[in-house]
Amino acid sequence: MFNQRENTEEKILNATFKILQKEGVGKATTKRIAAEAGVNEVTIFRKFDNKQNLIEKTKDHFIRVFIDKLRGIFYFNGDEDIEEYLRGAFMGVISLSDNDFSILKIAMEEVREIPERKLLIIQITDVILDKLEDFFKLQKEKGTVKDIDARVMAVMCFSIIFQSAILRNVYSLSPDYELDYYSENIFDVLFNGIKP
Repeated sequence: MFNQRENTEEKILNATFKILQKEGVGKATTKRIAAEAGVNEVTIFRKFDNKQNLIEKTKDHFIRVFIDKLRGIFYFNGDEDIEEYLRGAFMGVISLSDNDFSILKIAMEEVREIPERKLLIIQITDVILDKLEDFFKLQKEKGTVKDIDARVMAVMCFSIIFQSAILRNVYSLSPDYELDYYSENIFDVLFNGIKP
């Protein structure tokens, strides 16, 4: 019985996420979600009380999964050199699935629709910034980076790594280059600057 209940909830969460991806929060109806999940609409209300609660639980579920992936991507054990770590993080982020980038789209849509609700996007950025800041604090202790504020370095690398991935994978606004060429140029600027 427990497995069946969990399975039904999971089906509803997955269906809700699918509808949110396609239609956005405003157009997601419990009737459409029920049809997508293959359950009665009453089942949704029995398990989640109301549409808003269902949407919040769906966002929470998928954001937790996404944040766990980001923690894995930005994990470091202290032995990596700077270039190896940042290249690995960039490739990890740029290689996230379309579903993962859909979570970002939903988080950005939430901020656009309800500006005071920046919770999802802040959770995502905080995980990345905190990991990068910890990495640069360690690098400062080791003497492998200049004595610059670790948070400033984290924000700069966040902008390069994460924003490049968003421009490329969410908005399709990056130059139409092969990924290797694109990443080589990004890291050339990062490690060597823009001056000749």
